[in-house]
Amino acid sequence: MKNLILLFLVVQFIALGCSSSTSESTATGGIIDLDAKAFKAKMSEPNTIVLDVRTPAEIAAGKIEGAFDLDIQDPKFKAQVGELDKAKTYLVYCKKGGRSSRACSILEEAGFEKVYNLKGGYDGWK
Repeated sequence: MKNLILLFLVVQFIALGCSSSTSESTATGGIIDLDAKAFKAKMSEPNTIVLDVRTPAEIAAGKIEGAFDLDIQDPKFKAQVGELDKAKTYLVYCKKGGRSSRACSILEEAGFEKVYNLKGGYDGWK
């Protein structure tokens, strides 16, 4: 009987750990993916910086207001990341979410702790 109860508790613990919110989910590592609604809400928090990691041509077609441009394809990207304030929160996006996820990993490897990725990228934002 003890084994049955223990098995039940373990299954419940796993089930609770596997559930996720529709607005926020953890990607690989400590990076958190946010849907557009949660991303927008987080933008209003103090000490938050929005980074657009798309190319200048993509940015010319439209961007999230107030975002800073930091092209992940620029050879100086990692050096530019090194100049950012690690105490701030960074909300990162690209066109669809792939490059921004990679950019978030680079930020995390550089020691940034508060990094969020826009799930679906700018396409999901519109």
